[in-house]
Amino acid sequence: MFIRVVIPITSVNEILMKTVLIVEDDLINARVFSKILTKRGGLGVKHTENVEEVIKIAQSKEADLILMDVSLSRSVYQGQSVDGIKITQMLKSDPQTAHLPVILVTAHAMEGDRENFLKLSGADGYISKPVVDHQQFVDQIMAHLPGDN
Repeated sequence: MFIRVVIPITSVNEILMKTVLIVEDDLINARVFSKILTKRGGLGVKHTENVEEVIKIAQSKEADLILMDVSLSRSVYQGQSVDGIKITQMLKSDPQTAHLPVILVTAHAMEGDRENFLKLSGADGYISKPVVDHQQFVDQIMAHLPGDN
């Protein structure tokens, strides 16, 4: 007996597509990053600055990589203001999410900031804003995606 299963192309693409979670408080930056990643990178994108939602998405493996803004002006966790460094520390200290690549994205691009932020947070990468070279931006993210190294 032969059973034929037809899977719509969109479902196959959703299964194969890598997803980037953008944690960004500036809606314009989030939209720009989203457009670059979907159009140039063929990636799925989610966006939030809600810390509980970030943790939930990370723990449920709904994202393959997190693009984390360092300066989050409205993010609060358990009554405390938190920035991208603190959220990354929380993710990296949890065995359930420690493996998830996190790339910091920040306008803080003074000499020494990159090394300092990476060391403090435990993040896997660092991209300074503004993002001018869109292809380089996509390439940096692709290099950190699991299975695409």
